Amino acid sequence: MRRTWLIFSQAVTVAVAVLFVVGTFKPQWLGGAPDVLGMARPPASGVVTVGVSSPGASAPLQPLTVAAKRAAPAVVSVTASKAPPRRSAQQPHSQDPWFRFFFGQPGQQPEPQVGLGSGVIVSADGYLLTNHHVVEGADQVSVRLADGRQAEAQLIGTDPESDIAVLKITLDNLPSLTLGAIEQLQVGDAVLAIGNPFNVGQTVTSGIVSALGRSGLGLSTFENFIQTDAAINPGNSGGALVDAAGNLVGINSAIYSQSGGSMGIGFAIPIDLAQHVMDGLVRDGQVTRGWIGVQPRDLDPEFAQSFNLPVSQGVLITGVLQNGPASQAGMRPGDVVVTIAGRPVRSTSQLLLAVSELKPQSQAQIGVQRGSETLQLMVTVAQRPKSPR
Repeated sequence: MRRTWLIFSQAVTVAVAVLFVVGTFKPQWLGGAPDVLGMARPPASGVVTVGVSSPGASAPLQPLTVAAKRAAPAVVSVTASKAPPRRSAQQPHSQDPWFRFFFGQPGQQPEPQVGLGSGVIVSADGYLLTNHHVVEGADQVSVRLADGRQAEAQLIGTDPESDIAVLKITLDNLPSLTLGAIEQLQVGDAVLAIGNPFNVGQTVTSGIVSALGRSGLGLSTFENFIQTDAAINPGNSGGALVDAAGNLVGINSAIYSQSGGSMGIGFAIPIDLAQHVMDGLVRDGQVTRGWIGVQPRDLDPEFAQSFNLPVSQGVLITGVLQNGPASQAGMRPGDVVVTIAGRPVRSTSQLLLAVSELKPQSQAQIGVQRGSETLQLMVTVAQRPKSPR
């Protein structure tokens, strides 16, 4: 009996060893048996099929891909040229060889100045938005579309105080961008910057909204910039900043850079401000803004504490134009403006924007803190006088 048991145990041991060797080196002999970890082995070829789509099928588009395809056709390249000042051919030393060496042949004229930028078609009628500094002083402006078509552009008008210019081209079947809802834009939202940096051709870069309401940069009078880390470089000026749906939310305008290239800090003019400027330029040939005749500055916490003011936020009025709208309403230097037409103001840029949106000849209630006294002044708004950039 003992001998029989030894024979049986040896046979089982040999059988298990054979199964182990075959399962390790020739698993296909066992009909795809599971491996030692209980996981199905791949086919003998070593190739695993993981849901490969049928021939000719394309991968689903990602949201930013859809936004780029929607927005890119309406973003154009803008070339602005300015004729150089003519130089008189009659020079007293025109026959002097050294004069010719340094100044060229008599009658030669310098090359025209050419500036490159971008623009955005916002109307099927051919109206474009770009930056004032892109077309400033230009004698001729031409536009090149993403589909290769070119056209000479008519300058409808510019507004140096917001750095916005409006152009118009006449072509058929023009693509245009839908204007986005700027009030829904939030910090952290994905955005795309589209333009023609360094004249390399249309380029799309991605990033997020880094900040809203940036001001005090000294770029223009009315500053309320969208800050983004989407790469913006020279040539992107006037191009589009679009949201993840492909809607236009800003006009790329400037960058912060110590090298001349992108450092991840770019600024775009919000589309609501750009639209207000465009409407005025197209309708009236100028931008109509409100004006009350004051000299404001941001309220320092130290000033508020020194004068025991019950408010810590507002705009300090350091000067009031004699017989101006604010003066006639009773405003004085030293007053702190806290609201305009029910809208809180906490900085000089907010005050300028709020006043500019008031209609001339209308009346607006301005909340003022004068020492410990709270006042509501009724101001008759005037039209803002034109001023250089």
